[in-house]
Amino acid sequence: MIKSMTGFGRSEFTDGKRNITVEIKSVNHRFNDITIKMPRRYSFAEERIKAIVKEIARRGKIEVSIMIESVAGDDVAVRLNTPAAKRYYDNLVELKRELGLEGEITVSLLASMPDVLRTVSDIEEEEEVIQSLTVPVTAAVQQLNEMRILEGEELAKDILMRGSHILDLAAIIRDRAPVMAAVYADKLRERISELVKGVIEVPDDRILLEAAIFADKASITEEVVRLESHIRQLHKILAESNQPDGKKLDFLVQEMNREANTIGSKANDVEVTNWVVEMKSEIEKIREQVQNIE
Repeated sequence: MIKSMTGFGRSEFTDGKRNITVEIKSVNHRFNDITIKMPRRYSFAEERIKAIVKEIARRGKIEVSIMIESVAGDDVAVRLNTPAAKRYYDNLVELKRELGLEGEITVSLLASMPDVLRTVSDIEEEEEVIQSLTVPVTAAVQQLNEMRILEGEELAKDILMRGSHILDLAAIIRDRAPVMAAVYADKLRERISELVKGVIEVPDDRILLEAAIFADKASITEEVVRLESHIRQLHKILAESNQPDGKKLDFLVQEMNREANTIGSKANDVEVTNWVVEMKSEIEKIREQVQNIE
């Protein structure tokens, strides 16, 4: 199924020791870019969380925000960095001596220095914490996925509708193609008549030859056939996709636009040009929609 890259999911969970809130949002992106925002002391769980997200969301810029409130307070430990405290003390003593300062170097002063006291996760409980995080992360990812699927269905409907319209325009242009040579021959006769004003009679077979040469140069049959083929491939992917096909669809849209441009430049026909303009407008709208497909 086709999925959008835009979505949002949220879940809450408590295991008795901590309350966990997970929010996941995603937008379109060329690759799979996952960012985890969570307290640093739980960073050991990042790779497991990314793995859960990647199983469901395989393309897009995805931001995972995890808020953890410790209820029991026993999932962290406070570590004293004695060497750092000693270096701070020695430097403060030196600072007092050099500048002739007064005042005591107290425990509270040393404890307030960076990295003297650090909170770290209780290593023995890392797996337990990961298991607790897995529950709300999985639930939030499922919500995200459901939203991406629903939006993907709407995108597919719109693209299919526009693709069908382009097929209709291609059929009209294909039917018009044989007439273009005759129209060119009539315009050529009129133009020659205006120029020679009846003084010289131009053989009709010469005009027909020029029209035939024009028809050969202006032939758009191959381009129309390829364009129709691209549209059918587009429909097939949208109907049968079971993997991220956004890049494949983007390539097809580029090829569709290329064929439409070639048709417009070769046709040299006002009616065909008008239909091509309408066709290119629809292709551009499809391109915009495809940019948000996983």
